[in-house]
This record gives sequence, structure tokens and C-alpha cells, in this order.
Amino acid sequence: MQKFLSYLEEKLLPIASKLNNQRHLTAIREGVMLSLPCIMIGSVFLVLGCLPIPGYGDFMAGIFGASWLEKLLYPLGATMDLVAIFVTMGVAYSLSKAYKLDAITGTVIALSCYFVVTPFQVLFTAEGETVAHTVKNVIPKAQMGASGMFVAMIVAMICIEIYRFIIKKNIIIKMPEGVPPAVVRSFMAIIPAFVCIVVFWLLRLGIENTSFGSVHNIIFQILAKPLGAIGGSLGGAIVAIILVQLLWVLGIHGGSIVIVLMRPIWLDLMVQNTQAFQAGQPIPHIVTDQFINIFVFIGGAGVTISLVILMAFLSKSKQLKSLGKLSIGPGIFNINEPVIFGMPLVMNPIMAIPFILAPVVVAIVSYFAMSSGLVAKPVVFVDWTMIPILGGYIATGGKLSGAVLQLVNILLAMGIYYPFFKLWDKKKVEEENIFTTESRASLDT
Repeated sequence: MQKFLSYLEEKLLPIASKLNNQRHLTAIREGVMLSLPCIMIGSVFLVLGCLPIPGYGDFMAGIFGASWLEKLLYPLGATMDLVAIFVTMGVAYSLSKAYKLDAITGTVIALSCYFVVTPFQVLFTAEGETVAHTVKNVIPKAQMGASGMFVAMIVAMICIEIYRFIIKKNIIIKMPEGVPPAVVRSFMAIIPAFVCIVVFWLLRLGIENTSFGSVHNIIFQILAKPLGAIGGSLGGAIVAIILVQLLWVLGIHGGSIVIVLMRPIWLDLMVQNTQAFQAGQPIPHIVTDQFINIFVFIGGAGVTISLVILMAFLSKSKQLKSLGKLSIGPGIFNINEPVIFGMPLVMNPIMAIPFILAPVVVAIVSYFAMSSGLVAKPVVFVDWTMIPILGGYIATGGKLSGAVLQLVNILLAMGIYYPFFKLWDKKKVEEENIFTTESRASLDT
């Protein structure tokens, strides 16, 4: 193990350090970090709204009324559901600072451009009607949340590059001496803001005349095509899992794109399993919605419950240990945004390897454990927030083998994460020591 750790430190760490110093990747990481407090707060309310406890809904309805869940999730709508806005602001602010531009101006321009490329209209179907209606001038909630993050990053970076180019060429409105600095900055921003908004306005007009309709739909539809042929096979599951993980590494909510497309297939297979179980017939399928949610994505995409355990109990870095302890609560209920954006796993070349590898290995092990008959196949629908071990037990129809498999998968993922976690933990400890030394030196002077 020590030789492997040394190899990773020698070969992988220099590459990671170069990538870490790349200003655009740094801007993405810092921009995502900006959304972390809101994500963690939102995840708490999401957990409270989805607790898999019998009678919990009736209990909450007795206190808050029939619409208790809607009321409870008000903070979710103002936190996790707006994460694309926070990321736009964070990336633009960080990249502006890296270029020594006025960061507030860059942030405002980027946010405006993100709204320019986002169609302000939604479709809805009223109760009792079959035809969908379009309501204009309404901000679509889906594009403000995690599914809009990738577009948010791209828009923010392009905006700041345009802003930098115009400032560098000195194409600005100049004010005479004696004018207050705030006024000077405002007039300097007029031409860059105008150019940025026109560029994204023209982009939107061009895309609206295509089959895509919007920038957001390009991301969704391009990914939808290769997923159309994927069914309930192990190979199809592995492809879907890898795509989910790769998208998360890029800062895109992989589940909102890949899993949404695959879920109809997996749910249909799960229904067939349930019907066969009720009829006392052999269970036909392994790869189902429950297989993915309960046995593969334990703690969320990437089997991150295993990483959270390592962080909370084995980390020497104060930052990672604190984040691990904070992430255990949401992680138990399979909500892992705090660790994905807090560590971060987004744009992290070191942790991306186990983040992609762990769920693939877990899926393969789970598949062959079930195909060989060692573990019962999933036959009972279980909510995705069901806690580990208990979730495996219930999903397999009350079979202990399901709970054991979940435990094995958690331990297996911990083994995959461990060497990379140790390398990242060591890096964070060194950063903390440097920061402490610099802080003491500044105090002495």
C-alpha cells in the first residue's frame, strides 16, 4: 500500500498540482464551493421531507397540515434549487479576480447572460386536461438547479473572457478625473456588458431556430441519444454509471440527465420483478431502479458514504474531518452534494478516479452476487432515501443477504477510495500547515 501511495504521490500529484493552478479549473472549484453552504442547508430540509419512517407523513400532516411537505421544502427552493445561479456568480467572481478585473462587475454581467440564454417559459398541464400550456416570462426551476450548472459554468467563463479582452484592448467609456470610483467602474462596464449580452442573445436566437430550442436542451439531447439503446444489462448499467460519475466530475448533476433517461427502463424491469415475486415466480431481472439506487449508489452517486466515513474517522486534515462529520447525516439518507461540492469531487483529478471506479466495481460485484444466487434480487420498491443496510434488507423482500451485500459494497468502496483519500488528505494537511505558518508570520510582523 505504501508503495502504491508513493507512486500516486510521485506520478499523479504533479499533474493534479498543474491542473489546480489552471485559472479556469480553479474558478470552477471556487464557484462550486460558493454554493456549498446553501447545498448543505437545503439537504437538511430534503432529508426531513423524505425520511423513510412509517407514519412520518401522517405525523407531519397532523402538525403542519396536508401541505406539510410543500411548506417544509420552502428553504430547498431557495438553496439547492438555485445552485446554478450561485455557481454562475461564483465562477465569474473567481475568474474575474484571477484576471484582476472588477469582480462584482464580472459577476453581474455573467449572471445576466445566464438568464439571457435561459428561456423564460414553462410547460404545464392543468388537472383534467391533456394539452400542455406554455406560460411565458416564468423562470424555469429546472434550469436554476443542478441540471443548469454546466451551462452556468460555460456562460460565466465565456463572459469573463470577453470582459477581459475588451478591458485589455481599452475599449471602454472613460470618465474625467475626479469622478467617484463607483461611477467610473459602472461606465467602464457598459461596453463589456453590452457585448456579452449581445453575444449570448444572438446565440440564443440561433439555437431557438434549431431542434434543440435552447442551450440547456443541447446538453440533455446530445446525451440522450447514446442512452436510448441501453437497457437493463450489466454493460448498460456500467455505461450509465460511468456517465453519471463523469458528469458529476464536470460539475453537472449526472442523475438529473442520465438517471432520468434510464429510470423508465429500470422502473419497468422493477415492476416485472415485483409482479413475479407476488406470483411466486422466479425473479427475472437484476439491473433495476432499486439495484442502482440501493446497491450501487449507496450514500449517493459514487458510493460516497464510504468516502464520508474515511473523512470523518481517518482524516488528519481538519477541513476534511469537519466536512466528513457534517456529511454523515445527509449521506446516510443518500444525499451527497455536501461532499461532492465540499471536498470537492468536482474537477478533482485525484479523487475523480475512485469516484468513477468505486460504483462500477460495486455494480459488477452486486450483479454477479445476485446472478449466482448468493444474494436475492431486488423485488420491493424502496425509497432512494432509505438508510443503508436496512434498504438492502427491505429491497430484497426481507432477505439478510441484501443487507450483507450493502455492507460489503460499503467496505469495498472504502478500500478503493482509501489510497486516493490518503493522498488528498496529505495534500490538505500540507496546505493547512502552510496557511498556519503564514498566519503566524503575519501576526509576528
